[in-house]
Amino acid sequence: MQPVTWFNRIQWLAIALVIVVSDQVTKALVQKFIPEHATIPVIPHFFNLIHVKNAGAVFGLFADSPAPWKTGALIGASSLLLAMLIIVLWRSWHIRWLTGMGFALVLGVALSNLLDRFRYGRVVDFLDFYARGYHWATFNLADSAIVVGASLLMFEILFLQ
Repeated sequence: MQPVTWFNRIQWLAIALVIVVSDQVTKALVQKFIPEHATIPVIPHFFNLIHVKNAGAVFGLFADSPAPWKTGALIGASSLLLAMLIIVLWRSWHIRWLTGMGFALVLGVALSNLLDRFRYGRVVDFLDFYARGYHWATFNLADSAIVVGASLLMFEILFLQ
């Protein structure tokens, strides 16, 4: 493990901000140019752009739940995750590069989705992949970043300890 410098922290913050800005810009473009529930084939029989609103969590988890407290719970969970990540990154003086990168990606996702939940009560999803009878849940750029960030953290836990 390498000592964490202020430069590392600035790098990780910049990565988190790139995720937030990229995610917010792509969602704004989808909202502006693709009517809700419209489908635009990009690669036939494999990939579409589609404009859907997700009131659930990542990859549509809990989206169908009618619970009135769902949005508040998701805002609370995102806020707690955000606070924990900031505390860990701020207080840690020895972190591997993979850990910092994983945390930065997850931090960007948590912040971007928190902004959406505060503003709209839901997030915009638009990436729609499918093959034959298998259809993946529609997702967005932030969902992709959280998968990469969590994968980096799991790789470190499983193989670098």
